[in-house]
This record gives sequence, C-alpha cells and structure tokens, in this order.
Amino acid sequence: MNLAHYLGLLHHAESNLAEAFAQVADAHEDEPDVALDCRRMAQQCQAHMEELSPFVDRYGEDADDEPDRLHSDLFQGTRTGALALLRDLHDLYLMTSESDLTWTLIGQAAQGARDRDLLAVVQRCETDTATQLAWLKTRSKQAAPQALVVA
Repeated sequence: MNLAHYLGLLHHAESNLAEAFAQVADAHEDEPDVALDCRRMAQQCQAHMEELSPFVDRYGEDADDEPDRLHSDLFQGTRTGALALLRDLHDLYLMTSESDLTWTLIGQAAQGARDRDLLAVVQRCETDTATQLAWLKTRSKQAAPQALVVA
C-alpha cells in the first residue's frame, strides 16, 4: 500500500510548515496580524501532525526527503528589506499548497480504503489548510502594493 508514502510526505510537510509559520511570526512581529495568525497556523500544523499519528501507526510512514527539499529550496529563513514580508508569505503559500494537495490525495485514498476515521481527519485538517491558503493569498495581496510599488 502506497498510502504510507503520502502519509510520510504529509507528516514532513506539516512539520516544515509549522516551523516556517513560527519563523515568519517571529520575523514579522512589527505586523501584529501576521505574527498572531502565523502562530495560530503553526499550532494548527502541529495539531494536524498529532491527528495523523494514529494513521501513521496503522499504515506506516515511508517518505523520502521531498518536503524537506521543498522547505530548504523555498524557505531558507526569513528575509529583511522591502520585499521581506511578501516573499515570506509567498513561500508559505507554496509550502501550504503542497500540504493542501497531499491532504486531497490522502482523502481520496481514505475513501478507497473505506477508512472513515482517516477521512474525518482529512476533512477537518483540509479545511484548516484551505483557510491558511486563503489567508496567505489575501495577506499577500494586501502587502503587494507597498512592497512592489511604494518601496
């Protein structure tokens, strides 16, 4: 069963995302909404990992370093300067998109396996991830004029 591979991918992706959200929150303390919301989203990612644990135990976890490579290629730490916030939000959006698609694929597998418990977790966590994506896109739109035109 290849579900173990995708559970591993998702577990690593959520771990990297939690760390990245926390780093962005710390780096952008001067933007209170960013700091607050990124900390909340980091906690959500941590909760997602905890909710996945019983299914990792059941199906296994067999992932290579793909999410780690994505994390290190995209997110090499927070930035400084005029574009800092916009670039950090952009990186978070791309990383969150990875989790979003992986949740969707695991949801499809849960349906195929008739695993109602896994499907319920996917539906809860997928909703959080969709909200994270929406917030990141909206906040990026808000930051773009200042970063791209005024600076």
